[in-house]
Amino acid sequence: MVATPIGNLADVSLRAVHVLGLVDAVACEDTRVGAQLLGHLGLKKPLLALHAHNEHQAAAAVLQRLAAGESVACISDAGTPAISDPGAVLVAQVAQAGYRVVPLPGPSSALAALCVAGDTIGQGFTFVGFLPAKGSERQAMLDSVLADRRTQILFEAPHRIGKLLAALATAAPTRTVTLCRELSKQFETIVTRPAAALPAWQAEDSNRERGEFVLVLHSLPAPAAHEEDLPPATLHTLRVLLRELPLKQAVSLAAEVSGAARNTLYARALAERVVDAPTDEA
Repeated sequence: MVATPIGNLADVSLRAVHVLGLVDAVACEDTRVGAQLLGHLGLKKPLLALHAHNEHQAAAAVLQRLAAGESVACISDAGTPAISDPGAVLVAQVAQAGYRVVPLPGPSSALAALCVAGDTIGQGFTFVGFLPAKGSERQAMLDSVLADRRTQILFEAPHRIGKLLAALATAAPTRTVTLCRELSKQFETIVTRPAAALPAWQAEDSNRERGEFVLVLHSLPAPAAHEEDLPPATLHTLRVLLRELPLKQAVSLAAEVSGAARNTLYARALAERVVDAPTDEA
């Protein structure tokens, strides 16, 4: 499992070059992209297509090569394979067949974004990757992400980034977010803002809708005493109502639905509606 550059070819490791030169074949997400990388390195190897739609069949082809005594490298188009990219099925089947799977660490957009986020209170993180594309599934996952106080790492495509930023601004306006665009590439952009400020920031320049995005949702402080008695389901109900109703009406309905104390819900609702001032760019 060979990690490859996420944008800047100079990030390829010496070990990756060495191993790609030794293996008998390379399984890659897109053979055209794989051929470009190998060509840049001065290498030419048989390429096996291994993508989301054929991973089981491709794994069988890799196993045939391993059974013949060959070695195979697996790469994705960019970054570490099997991290929001194909590869996990291959690893599971190869390991189950008794062959050794060797990780070659290297570029990762998730970790690159995390290390520049400056999340000073984060204790570990949760890697979310891409949210589901469909509306109801997407909203349910986003609600679950926002209900978690831990640091969260999300990926997003350019055609959906605007909607995601708008949803974050509405549902969690005070949550600090580090947005990374085109990491390691010519137009790399990194900004840290409260979620409420990001839609306006993006609207200032149409180029800010282009490229690949990684978002780090900073961890939240430890809950205050009045928040500890609110279970995740009650917080979810309150947040949904706050998106659609005035604060007092949302609190009243949330109290009626959940049975939670009105004063506790009101204090939490006020905290959800407070918007911090924007910070400077990282």
